[in-house]
Amino acid sequence: MRLLQWLLKAAVFFTLFAFALNNQQETRVNFFFGTYWPAPTVLVVLTAFAMGLAVGVLGMVPRWWRHRQAARQAVQAAESPTTAEARDGT
Repeated sequence: MRLLQWLLKAAVFFTLFAFALNNQQETRVNFFFGTYWPAPTVLVVLTAFAMGLAVGVLGMVPRWWRHRQAARQAVQAAESPTTAEARDGT
């Protein structure tokens, strides 16, 4: 099983490496007011992927915070004073 995982990882790596080698052509990304960014195609794709990843993570942050706050409240409710007294035997 471990060998199969390594073979799959190697296949993904070599596929992405071949993609990078085949996309070294110069690409021009046009911005506003006549500005542009000349870069290799693979760098443009990597930048777009990284920006999408960042937007996705930032979009999930409020939900993570709410979930974390609800978990803290559940832990605090589980350790209420009545539970602590019952545990101490007083």
